[in-house]
Amino acid sequence: MEKDIEKVLVSEDEIASICDKIAQQINEDYKNSGRPLVLICILKGSIMFTSELMKRITLPLELDFMKVSSYGSGTSTTGVINIHLDIKRTDIADVDFIVIEDIIDSGRTLSHLIKYFTEKGASSVRTATLLDKPSRRTVDFKPDYFGKVIPDEFVVGFGLDYNEKYRNLPYVGILKREVYEK
Repeated sequence: MEKDIEKVLVSEDEIASICDKIAQQINEDYKNSGRPLVLICILKGSIMFTSELMKRITLPLELDFMKVSSYGSGTSTTGVINIHLDIKRTDIADVDFIVIEDIIDSGRTLSHLIKYFTEKGASSVRTATLLDKPSRRTVDFKPDYFGKVIPDEFVVGFGLDYNEKYRNLPYVGILKREVYEK
């Protein structure tokens, strides 16, 4: 896998610092909420970021999962948001949700999920992402918590994949073009 990486964009140490920073912000923002805090991990890419982030949050929390796609097997979004796995809760109006993503490109997925939870009556919905690519936005969206703004490069590692590979790299790296332009 290492031979397919052009360069490391976000190191293991930087990822740890990002998780520390975001967790500290969440701890401060929700310390007096009085409502359950539920992290929604967007599968599959967000699993590593969610895991590292939740270890650092010192408040009681719950964890749930959704599987949402807009990519398929390519390197660019299809623009169509599909929910393949949804949460099953009856207390949505009494819960503070934070939707956790690995990366935001177009902003469509998280915009869609904010609207989705709001229409279901959620008390509050915020978003957190490890990586942000605002240069790729096609909708007006800004995450509540973000780690690092990155250039418009195809990145893998720390949960991010190309055709289900590279998720287990402990850092985020730029994938060599010859790997995905075959």
